[in-house]
Amino acid sequence: MLKLENVSFEVQVDDSRKEILKNINVEIDDGFVAITGPNGGGKSTLAKIIAGIYTPTSGKIYFDGVDITDKTITERANMGISFAFQQPVRFKGLTVKDIITLAAGRKITVGDACKYLSEVGLCARDYIDREVNASLSGGELKRIEIAMINARGTKLSVFDEPEAGIDLWSFNNLIQVFEKMHERTNGSIIIISHQERILNIADKIIVVANGEITQYGNKEDILPDLLGKASAPCKVLTDN
Repeated sequence: MLKLENVSFEVQVDDSRKEILKNINVEIDDGFVAITGPNGGGKSTLAKIIAGIYTPTSGKIYFDGVDITDKTITERANMGISFAFQQPVRFKGLTVKDIITLAAGRKITVGDACKYLSEVGLCARDYIDREVNASLSGGELKRIEIAMINARGTKLSVFDEPEAGIDLWSFNNLIQVFEKMHERTNGSIIIISHQERILNIADKIIVVANGEITQYGNKEDILPDLLGKASAPCKVLTDN
């Protein structure tokens, strides 16, 4: 479904160029993939390149066999790619029901919108008519954004550290949300995460360090190695 060929990404730092991603080659088929690795290793940059927020300095990206390297985030969204930011965007003037309806791309009932909110642990009665502005906490926005992507039901959904700002009770529910989303869409879910419980429900794990893929394979092959090494290439955290 998703294929990256020789993808590199550089940024200008003062008078020199800094290479963030180095010659990434990977194929991701339908399934649940977790991307992990040390902070600053290039995980979020890779996610944003997949979503179309960044354009690679070199290399090609293919989605369902179509070259999407130069396509915008909007064009990729229309093709069936969703992206959830690590820090969700606020939409002043729009209610929670408004943005869930927009995300769904069809007319939905209040009951439908409430169902998506309930799945991410929010009491729909308290949120459905609230404006998506500064009155909402980061954790609330994160859950609403996940509800939006759930409503979209796209072929490829990318989440950048969805556990950030989420309390333990909600985090337990989110694990179930991702599992149900995977079953319902029958597509691909990519999650950037350090959380052991998220890595544990993935089909495959990609480890990114120093801008390169250092490990990629089935969870059963990769996770024991990550958990067993004191100097593992990523810090796998347990629930707080």
